[in-house]
Formats: sequence, structure tokens, C-alpha cells
Amino acid sequence: MGVTTDTPITETSSFPLSVAGDEITAAQLHGILRLRVDVFVVEQNVAYHEIDGRDLLPGTRHLWVGGSVAVDSYLRVLQDAGGTFRIGRVCTAVRSRGKGLAGRLMETALAGIGDAPCVLDAQTYAKDFYGKYGFVAEGDEFMEDGIPHLTMWRREAQRL
Repeated sequence: MGVTTDTPITETSSFPLSVAGDEITAAQLHGILRLRVDVFVVEQNVAYHEIDGRDLLPGTRHLWVGGSVAVDSYLRVLQDAGGTFRIGRVCTAVRSRGKGLAGRLMETALAGIGDAPCVLDAQTYAKDFYGKYGFVAEGDEFMEDGIPHLTMWRREAQRL
């Protein structure tokens, strides 16, 4: 799925990089975790277990766009039991927002997923963003770590 590379995150890349969980380097994972903590723990002021044990699994894909200093935008693709893919941890650094980076990551992730079913738990404010990629909210809004979320599915792939 996407481009696989050992390019360090300190180099500038305008295309999404993609690395399997069991192939990611310590430097790459450090940059990814720094961004995820900056956004989800510090910016959103939510204390939760960011390191969930799934980052280093062989079936995990890490996709990101790297900047000259650090990771600019990131998402993770997991494969759940039964073959369903799960997109999560979608985030963009404050300095890099408004440049379409998360959209490029979504397009790359979905190209790799193909026609397989895919699910994500979206923060409610981002419903329209995910809707552009064929995701439809199913079920009621729920609170996760004090933030309203919706479960969204893409059961049939739309051609991007």
C-alpha cells in the first residue's frame, strides 16, 4: 500500500511515505508518536493510552508526509479480524494544516485498501471530511475521551 521507503522523517517529502509496522525505524516511529501526542494528548487535552500495542504489528501501515523538521501529517491503517480495515490516528501538525495533507494520506490509504470494507471512528466535526472519501456515519454519536465521535463505514469503494 503506497510507497515503501526507509527515508528518514527529517527529510522533506511531498508524497506520502508508507511503512509496515514491523519495518518502521525507531526514528520514524519517534516522529510519528511525537505528532500524535502533540495533537491528541497536548492540543486536545486528553490523557489516554496513545501507545496501544498495535504500531509494530506486521499488518499495521503507517502513512505520513514528512517535513523538514518532523512529521507534518499522519494516519495509521490496521486490519481488524475478518479483513476489515480500520483507519485511525489521522492528524496534521498545526504548522501544516490547510495544505491538503490529510486528504493525500486518505487517498493513498484507500488506494491500498481497494474495495475491502473500511471503518473509522471520526471526531464528529470531521464527518464531512471523511464523507468526501465515501465514509457514511452509522449508529449514534458517542463520547470517546470526552470528545464526540461517530463510527463511519466505507462498505463499497468509490472511485476517487
